[in-house]
Amino acid sequence: MNITIKTFDELTIYELHDLLQLRSEVFVVEQDCVYQDIDGKDAKALHIIGTKENRVVAYTRCFPPGYYFDQAAIGRVVVDANERKFGYGHDIMKASKKAIKNRFETEEIKLSAQTYLIKFYESHGFHQVGEGYLEDGIPHVAMIIT
Repeated sequence: MNITIKTFDELTIYELHDLLQLRSEVFVVEQDCVYQDIDGKDAKALHIIGTKENRVVAYTRCFPPGYYFDQAAIGRVVVDANERKFGYGHDIMKASKKAIKNRFETEEIKLSAQTYLIKFYESHGFHQVGEGYLEDGIPHVAMIIT
């Protein structure tokens, strides 16, 4: 998998289409969750895109401290269902943490994790803070690296 890091303005229309399609495939169709994915925040995000054979197979969007949370943020963590067995989720998370350190000059990161992925995020140094909550009808928990 090749990983590229782009601002919104650097995305091609094809990349934007493909990353939105992947997010929709996983978060709306696979997880059967109706929610407003296009939320107006993509223009302010740093986009971490994993491609394989010219297809977007993994993705996150990252924000500087103070935009989403007090800390930098990682969101929309997604890997194509057919590509998960290759560990691309770990690769895209490592690249996201590195991009935040390089672009935003911080290692403090917060994210909103679906609860079934707590161990995955713990393997990347995150720990749970606070109580669980529902986000778009799916159990989540806040997790941070400080």
